[in-house]
Amino acid sequence: MTFVANAPKYLIVALLGAGVAVTMWQLLAPAEKPKSYIVDVTEPELSFAGREGKALFDTNCAPCHGLKAAGTDHGPPLVHDIYNPGHHADAAFVFAAQNGVRQHHWSYGNMPPQPQVSAQQIMSIVQYVRELQVANGIRFRSHRM
Repeated sequence: MTFVANAPKYLIVALLGAGVAVTMWQLLAPAEKPKSYIVDVTEPELSFAGREGKALFDTNCAPCHGLKAAGTDHGPPLVHDIYNPGHHADAAFVFAAQNGVRQHHWSYGNMPPQPQVSAQQIMSIVQYVRELQVANGIRFRSHRM
């Protein structure tokens, strides 16, 4: 048999091999790291509740969400219009901290629950985040789906 006579068979084998190689490359290639989204945040003079919330935030939330809720390469900024009270009410922050939340706006992955933080502490943290948001021009905007 000559090469020309077997060319269609060789072509099929080559295409199958290329398909397997591409599939393996896609499966085994390291996942792309999400782009970090860090914002500049102006910290205002905080209320008493805001100062309490800041201390709690710095201990429990800043490792992922960054100092002043500015974001890191591990978690999104909370001083961002997506988190304005019309889109994410205070109850959304409470739910996320108590139960965790599935990734939905960013590509950082799911947020795990934070059982070490009480409901009252979460509300102090939310107060701090809201004061940061207002100081940075983020206010209630009605959300329409």
